[in-house]
Amino acid sequence: MTWRQVFLLSGFSALVLMSMLREGTTQAAGEEASEDAKQKIFMQESDASNFLKRRGKRSPKSQDEVNAEGRQELRADELRREYHEEQRNEFENFVEEQNDDQRESEAVGVQQSMCGRQRCHF
Repeated sequence: MTWRQVFLLSGFSALVLMSMLREGTTQAAGEEASEDAKQKIFMQESDASNFLKRRGKRSPKSQDEVNAEGRQELRADELRREYHEEQRNEFENFVEEQNDDQRESEAVGVQQSMCGRQRCHF
């Protein structure tokens, strides 16, 4: 082996070793970051239990909240009703157009069959 080959081989092996070490350190840092994320997302069991207990003892809704929810439900019902009415009207118009087209094509067919017996000019 020449010095050139030895130098290239040692340089390549050093590069591979450094990249492996870098991957190991980033992987270890990633595990620490995931532990921090878990702690931020999930709360302790005791905290969750206290939260649920407090929600159970919460006071009933005020009349304003009840009225606001009622108005929202009425508005949603009205919008739903308008949507379905519009859909029904569009379908009725479509059916009417189809029937008109069918009647027109039947009339043309009748005229053509009558013209077959007689000499008609349009």
